[in-house]
Amino acid sequence: MAPRLSLFDWWARDAAKGTPVIVKMENPDFSIVEIDGPDAAFKPVEKGRLKNAKQVRWILLLKANRAVDCVAWLATILWALLGTIKRRLILREGVALASEKLGRGWHYFENPNLYIPHTSDIQGFFHLVYVAWLELRGQYIAPFVQSLSTFCVVLFMIQSLDRLILCLGCLYIKLKKIKPEVNGDPFQLDDSEGAHCNYPMVLVQIPMCNEREVYELSISAVCQLDWPKERLLIQVLDDSNDEGIQWLIKAEVSKWSQKGINIIYRHRLVRTGYKAGNLKSAMSCDYVKDYELFAIFDADFQPTPDFLKQTVPHFKDNPELGLVQARWTFVNKDENLLTRLQNINLCFHFEVEQQVNGVFLNFFGFNGTAGVWRIKALEDSGGWLERTTVEDMDIAVRAHLNGWKFIFLNDVKVLCEVPESFEAYRKQQHRWHSGPMQLFRLCLPAISIWKKANLIFLFFLLRKLILPFYSFTLFCIVLPLMMFIPEAELPMWVLCYVPALMTFLNILPAPKSIPFLAPYLLFENTMSVTKFNAMISGLFQLGSSYEWIVTKKAGRSSESDLLAAADRDMKALIQPQFSRGASENDLSDLGLLKEQKGETLKPVKKINKIYRKELVLAFLLLTAAVRSLLSATDSTSTFCFSKESVSSLLVSI
Repeated sequence: MAPRLSLFDWWARDAAKGTPVIVKMENPDFSIVEIDGPDAAFKPVEKGRLKNAKQVRWILLLKANRAVDCVAWLATILWALLGTIKRRLILREGVALASEKLGRGWHYFENPNLYIPHTSDIQGFFHLVYVAWLELRGQYIAPFVQSLSTFCVVLFMIQSLDRLILCLGCLYIKLKKIKPEVNGDPFQLDDSEGAHCNYPMVLVQIPMCNEREVYELSISAVCQLDWPKERLLIQVLDDSNDEGIQWLIKAEVSKWSQKGINIIYRHRLVRTGYKAGNLKSAMSCDYVKDYELFAIFDADFQPTPDFLKQTVPHFKDNPELGLVQARWTFVNKDENLLTRLQNINLCFHFEVEQQVNGVFLNFFGFNGTAGVWRIKALEDSGGWLERTTVEDMDIAVRAHLNGWKFIFLNDVKVLCEVPESFEAYRKQQHRWHSGPMQLFRLCLPAISIWKKANLIFLFFLLRKLILPFYSFTLFCIVLPLMMFIPEAELPMWVLCYVPALMTFLNILPAPKSIPFLAPYLLFENTMSVTKFNAMISGLFQLGSSYEWIVTKKAGRSSESDLLAAADRDMKALIQPQFSRGASENDLSDLGLLKEQKGETLKPVKKINKIYRKELVLAFLLLTAAVRSLLSATDSTSTFCFSKESVSSLLVSI
């Protein structure tokens, strides 16, 4: 029946009149989706409901309409902002001339004799308050802010000089083609009897904790290492508290064990000390004394089959060598903007910092994974300790103090993942910046100042403490305050030229990321809040410095596997494959757990989280930008503040 278009009939909600008609359709090619409100079309629906291409097309059109409205709204605001900037720039010369005539222009630092009108000339209480504020600002606040800015600028220049020296060292290494080499073939690679006797005994450890997404990838990659089976032992160190994940990992270990791989599964009943406690417990086994070297791979790392043959030979005829560290590469570096920005930082860390320190100092911070240690070096340094959340850096510092040397292999690469969500990345950065400050407090009494000055100044103070301190204080606190305290000033080379040069040097090891230079600069400025907070919590041993949260993984096995990851997980739920080595009771229990997981697995609605600290920084920078705009000051500062405030605001939501 055709709908009635009368407004009065619709308002009165009259009953439909006419003869009802029933239409029967055979094999309809459409589906019906119930819509309860204007946003119902954008809610996730059950799998199998969206079978009609026309329906999907309409939903996409609705989403596109919403996106166009949002872009138009942002364009209107931007156009109004540009108009305001244009008007203020036109009036800039007139305001400056008027200020010079009055003798009290905006830049008070140019006129030390600040003009303060007499009390008799001031009308009203607010004028008195304003004059008192000018006097307080000029005599007390401005000198303090100027001194703080000068101190931060000195730290900034020292850190920039260190970064420039590192880049020059990396350039020298590239030009001279310097890299660690192995003379000759340390192993007998023929098939004759007893040929494997020259291969050292290697222990491979895979620590993990509730790693449902990546346990299969790491175990599979490690079990395919090209090394004599009788000279290799793999330990899967599972700290999971989820019984279902424990059964899955046990089944995977049993599957490879049936294939002849020397692999064992370990699970602690008392889970203390996080990763350090897990590794310490594994090294206490009696059979470990039969092994000379051990390699560590986190649950998301996938070494190539020739990893051991590229790293272990460096230990032969080099008794002072304690660690061989490989480089990380990332399977999801192009997943989103966040992963691209992380790739910039980590590429500089490996190719510049660790390579230069490895070549010239024979020392760098152990990355906690993708490395091979000499067991004797670990034992001489006191073994794994549970006193900090950066057990990898702790053992590296103690080994360096005991005289052991490190080698970094930039050509040996191991696949892994970087966090794909801001929440996971934020927690990871908090642990990475609070742990070194904990370690600095603990190791400072044991460090000889004269013999280990590079360890104190370069490793701890300059790169772990000074960097987050000045980046937050100078660019997030002092610089916005100068918009409200014009007596203090920063030179333009500090605001633009030197930061631009340092940012360009940081991005050089990842040349494909040059188009993301501006977002990288703004994002690092925003992340300085998290890094500074982590540095303070670690330095003063606050409660959050002892927090350990496992970084969430997505389970990418290769760059071409980004779309197939979800399908693989669904197939594993629908058609589980069990190993022959498990008993029937274990298999039945595992099947029951998988069925329960499949029944209870429901899509979780994502909730946008607001980060208060980043939000406060965003409003501070935005207020400074508005103040600069309304005061007709330098347009460059206004533009920088506007971009930084928008970046902080987007990150905080």
